[in-house]
Amino acid sequence: MLPEREERSFWIDGDRLRTEPVPGADLVVDGGWLLPGLVDVHTHPGTEDLDDPFSDETLRRHLTDHRDAGVLLVRTPGSAARIPSWVDEDPGMPRVRSAGRWLATPGRFFPGFGRDVSEADLVQAAVEEAKASSGWCKVIADWKHDEPALPQDVLTAVVQAVHAVGGRVAAHCQTAEGSRHAVEAGVDSLEHGMHLAPELIDRMASQGTAFVPTLSVFAAGADRRRAEEPSARRDWWLSGWEGMLPNVRAAHEAGVTVLAGTDSFPCGRVTSEVEWLVRAGLPVESALGAASWAARAWLGLPGLVDGGPADLVAYDTDPTLDGSVLSHPSRIILRGRVIS
Repeated sequence: MLPEREERSFWIDGDRLRTEPVPGADLVVDGGWLLPGLVDVHTHPGTEDLDDPFSDETLRRHLTDHRDAGVLLVRTPGSAARIPSWVDEDPGMPRVRSAGRWLATPGRFFPGFGRDVSEADLVQAAVEEAKASSGWCKVIADWKHDEPALPQDVLTAVVQAVHAVGGRVAAHCQTAEGSRHAVEAGVDSLEHGMHLAPELIDRMASQGTAFVPTLSVFAAGADRRRAEEPSARRDWWLSGWEGMLPNVRAAHEAGVTVLAGTDSFPCGRVTSEVEWLVRAGLPVESALGAASWAARAWLGLPGLVDGGPADLVAYDTDPTLDGSVLSHPSRIILRGRVIS
């Protein structure tokens, strides 16, 4: 089992793992490597296009795609609609930690796609979304490269108010100003973090701000950006991308919690983010943990322990030695049920 690298036997009792035998159990995994279920901490199931409304049908399809790839826990840092209650009630769906609707102040998001609020109303809206979700809210802290980010005092007030009700704040940041404001406001997770000033990394480590760089989705667009006609926006984007891998490596070395999130479709491809974290310089086990045990612990769930949730993936070979096997689990078990 990983990350402990210990040989151990588990039994499943309902949706719980047990280390003591359970009478009448059937053998479903005989040898191999066990991991806590994979995690995507930045995914937006339920809608794929700005012109398509959020729908239960699309949400179910996206979550099923995650599940069938071994992604058994997801965090949705913002969505076009709040995640409906049936998701938590359906034993065939991955566990979801949601942040309600995206919170966007004027000019800082796709109009009407999230919850549009004024800066004056943002604090109240953030508390409402955190209370209505899994304790998270998501704030769009910046948007266009040549326009101001959300003022730091506003974002600081959001963080203080949401923390006061036991919630946590994720912030979308792609500009230097937005990333700085988010870190100095004390957000719980910095999403993307493009143009993050390296001198802020130690502060992130000391205050517990996690870093979710979503490298794979940026990498997928890099060649297209390079092929564009030169412009201020193109040059800004490419300079931000060039700094992301060094920043991710520096963040890991400084003790920042670096986590795997895809922010892209199709769903169920968190293994591509693990590959990019390795390219950025994370040790293989740290990159894998960012999409498994470390991410689960950060979201408040234990790994493979007695009494823990029976959410696990099994592999025939050590995935830290052959990353390609991550996309091909031999067994997927969710809430104690064998999925495949």
